[in-house]
Amino acid sequence: MPPEDDGTDPADRTPRSSTPPPTPAVAAPPRKPLPRIARWLLMAFAWLCVVLGLIGVIVPGMPTTVFILMAAWAAARSSPRMHAWLYAHRLFGPLLRDWDDGGRVSRRVKWIATLTMGASAVLVWHGIRLAWVVGLVLGTMTVVLVWLWLRPEPDRR
Repeated sequence: MPPEDDGTDPADRTPRSSTPPPTPAVAAPPRKPLPRIARWLLMAFAWLCVVLGLIGVIVPGMPTTVFILMAAWAAARSSPRMHAWLYAHRLFGPLLRDWDDGGRVSRRVKWIATLTMGASAVLVWHGIRLAWVVGLVLGTMTVVLVWLWLRPEPDRR
């Protein structure tokens, strides 16, 4: 009897092993399913974060990365379908996978954040008259940029 064809190229298949895959040293306890209302609220929050993240791509001063990370967190707890969509997304997927791989941030994302924060700083400097507000905003941006540039970068081979 011939083996079943699963539609993959035989060269791409890995040989099957009789040993089970290794289990993590400390297994996470199984999560209790959330009530339906909690899942709906988390999914609504995830979509809100995606929309705010998309706005952040265009508007200087709006963080995209933070909103997408929050959307992935909420989707992981409410909608496996949305979670999979975020990780497969052309724009958001690489960002999420890099973050999952040790909090890594690509150099491209760092430069985009630096440029948009710089544009926002110029707008704040010229648009706000209260010195303490300008100082608070510029100080926050500086701290965030220092933290961002200290994040490790993904290995691109």
